[in-house]
Amino acid sequence: MLSVNNLSVQFGKRILFDDVNITFSPGNCYGIIGANGAGKSTFLKILSGKQEANSGNVFLEPGKRMSVLEQNHNAYDNHFVLETVLRGNHPLFKIKKQIEDLYAKPDFSDSDGVKVGELQIEFEEMDGWNAESDAASLLSNLEISEHLHHTPMADLDGKQKVRVLLAQSLFGNPDVLIMDEPTNDLDYDTIMWLEGFLANYDNTVIVVSHDRHFLDAVCTHISDIDYGKINHYSGNYTFWYESSQLASRQRSQQNKKAEEKKRELQDFIARFSANVAKSKQATSRKKMIDKLNIEEIKPSSRRYPGIIFEQDREAGDQILNIDGLSYCLGGQKLFDKLHFNMAKGDKVIVYSKDSRAISAFYEIINGNLKADSGKFEWGITTTQAYLPIDNSDFFTSDLSLIDWLRQWASTDEEREEVYIRGFLGKMLFGGDEALKASDVLSGGEKVRCMLSKIMMSRANVLMLDEPTNHLDLESITAFNNALKNFKGTILCSTHDHAFAQTVGTRILELTPKGMIDRYNSFDDYMSDPKVKDLRVKMYS
Repeated sequence: MLSVNNLSVQFGKRILFDDVNITFSPGNCYGIIGANGAGKSTFLKILSGKQEANSGNVFLEPGKRMSVLEQNHNAYDNHFVLETVLRGNHPLFKIKKQIEDLYAKPDFSDSDGVKVGELQIEFEEMDGWNAESDAASLLSNLEISEHLHHTPMADLDGKQKVRVLLAQSLFGNPDVLIMDEPTNDLDYDTIMWLEGFLANYDNTVIVVSHDRHFLDAVCTHISDIDYGKINHYSGNYTFWYESSQLASRQRSQQNKKAEEKKRELQDFIARFSANVAKSKQATSRKKMIDKLNIEEIKPSSRRYPGIIFEQDREAGDQILNIDGLSYCLGGQKLFDKLHFNMAKGDKVIVYSKDSRAISAFYEIINGNLKADSGKFEWGITTTQAYLPIDNSDFFTSDLSLIDWLRQWASTDEEREEVYIRGFLGKMLFGGDEALKASDVLSGGEKVRCMLSKIMMSRANVLMLDEPTNHLDLESITAFNNALKNFKGTILCSTHDHAFAQTVGTRILELTPKGMIDRYNSFDDYMSDPKVKDLRVKMYS
């Protein structure tokens, strides 16, 4: 249905794509992955016709419709919400507008009536009479309430606009759906709805996302951008990652017989297929894993940062005690009367429907913000490291990365360049990269520098506010594994579902009416009917 032929893209001397030939088939969801700068977003723009390639072409079967998730959140500010969604199906909206314009003519003629009749037949064939109710249903599923459907887009906040534009891209059952980071600014419940919607979508979906849980839930294929080529691999992201790691290990095992390697790969596929069948997100489409050709599995050229969190010393039993903590912002209660005692080794997922509550909570327990009431006390054996959601204050000078990290070295040994380069090198700042100025870094580079700082601190308590922001999948995966292996105590808030589920052992939810505290996995917490009922009361 959608094919790319002899595609090449070059910027100056840098070759992004080199003679790419690939086909996207109906009924499949393709997750586009690649290191930062590999060209994921560029590729989506070329597919959608928003950017030209140096050579080659994109072919969409005649009569088929492509829909693209709009990235400009203000593009429809002059339109009403429901109309914005309807505009997602351009052929249908065009006919609707033609009918309305004809009826609005002051000198409506017999020929106009004939034309209207012809248009209405075409409109009916496109299920146009149900269009508004279908659009309204999509909006409601994405938590845009009915009273907003006839509101100007300009009156919505940023998160609401994202949801309306998402509804627009989904509207009218497009034959090819292209989405770049569709889960950004969506809450847990909305992401779960979108996962279910796409997992059962019958047409072609092409998506870029850094959310591994989302990729696992919806993808039938991973499309890997590597060495200027794009290759499809059957299965979801976790399968691609684990199989590529296995292939890399096997490549280094020169003495291992081919028969043994093949048997190991076959066993891996069988185990993974069994796990998928048992998973909550399993769909019939994921059974494709059973049909995998072993020869498809290849090692990746990806570079994964070396993230290892170690403690300078182990903390005692008393970690953090919070007594009656409350905070308001602009007259709005963000959280109230928090009573919380964190135990040694707890890995706490801090959650709230209002992200401002989470950030305020972290700032208070780090001494950067004063609570309205209540108090907190850290255990005397604890040492804390904090990764804030906004790290811009750490990068205001033009110091080299070596001198930037040297600011937090506490001993002469730690101030040595070789020692500092070791931590930067683990985060892929090797050689001359360690000499670049700290005030010109990208968002992902800043987070990796902050992780170097945290690793060097050897703290026994980590506080992480949306730690995966700006990171690529390789860094997120390495970070996730490091937190699972960390022996200390963690407070973490994240929109990355896989992070929350695999790291957290305890959930702390902040609400305007207090807190909910459960020793539970994130999935079990969010699906517990008793917790759901309690959450409704705490936010109402």
